[in-house]
Amino acid sequence: MSLVSEFKEFAVKGSVIDLAVGVIIGGAFGKIVDSLVGDVIMPVVSKVFGGLDFSNYFIPLAGQADTVLAEAKKHGAVLAYGNFITIALNFLILAFIIFMMVKQVNRLKRDEAPAAAPPAATPEDVLLLREIRDALSRGSRAS
Repeated sequence: MSLVSEFKEFAVKGSVIDLAVGVIIGGAFGKIVDSLVGDVIMPVVSKVFGGLDFSNYFIPLAGQADTVLAEAKKHGAVLAYGNFITIALNFLILAFIIFMMVKQVNRLKRDEAPAAAPPAATPEDVLLLREIRDALSRGSRAS
């Protein structure tokens, strides 16, 4: 089998296509979650904590006196822990949403599972062999 035909067989498998679709949708979904965190949740959290913007929480490592993260980064290294808090919250929300989706899919799969088939009738030869066995065991007890 040539390298090209092996690659073609690999590339057209359903699982590879499914993976590609999942990655594309995941990227788009990640942007939605980024917006949810950055535009909806973090402003509310900031308001609760006194109207401060988490994205501007940082520790200057090069002695900068800047109060805005973007300006401080221009003048040297900074430890941007506020940005980390935002990204960690983003991850937690995304993980929770994916958990809920997987839980729902598993529930749907359970609901769709076919009912167990009734046990098959015992074959006639097995029934006959059981009768013979029982008759022999009764006969050995009688003697």
